[in-house]
Amino acid sequence: MAMITDPGDFFTKGCGRCERFSTPDCSTRLWIDGLNTLRRICLDMGLSETVKWAHPCYIHADRNIAIISAFRGDFRLSLMNAALVKDTEGALEPQGPNSQTPNMIRFTSLEQVDEKEPIIRGYLRQLMDCAGAGATPPKVEREIDMPDELTEALDADPELAEAFQALTPGRRKSYLFALNQAKQSKTRASRIDKFRPKIIAGKGATER
Repeated sequence: MAMITDPGDFFTKGCGRCERFSTPDCSTRLWIDGLNTLRRICLDMGLSETVKWAHPCYIHADRNIAIISAFRGDFRLSLMNAALVKDTEGALEPQGPNSQTPNMIRFTSLEQVDEKEPIIRGYLRQLMDCAGAGATPPKVEREIDMPDELTEALDADPELAEAFQALTPGRRKSYLFALNQAKQSKTRASRIDKFRPKIIAGKGATER
């Protein structure tokens, strides 16, 4: 199944990652009013809209700022480089139990989006200002270096993040090793897309 390349398709059909794509049962149908409101806020802020990881991604100064996603139980706005955000309102949650930085705002109704719109705008503005200034979050020391492409993919894809964190330490290391072998960013990104089904299945990089 082909994943979407036009961000508008997400709001009318879904992401294209499962058999519910373009059906009334797609998760986007459950939350469409809230998703459209998040989209409006991002566009009102002057962010550029594109598709990454089969989801609408919002960009400023050539940097990913936020991504919108929908699930059966909720819909989310995930912030990229969230370590730069001063979460004064305590609105951010981690993607999973082992996430290093809380980076998402979770919703289960349109009313919650309306209520948190000022917070959303404030956090987006912080990230836009940091992007414009070229500011980056502090590097976190890891036993094995995690490629930036994988960090972004995990931040943008909660299902992938939860599955990756659920892997055994050895299986996680197998992916880090395989990705670090690639010299080019586009190769690492391609490998992440290729590895995704195996990670979701709980397998290591070399397992069949």
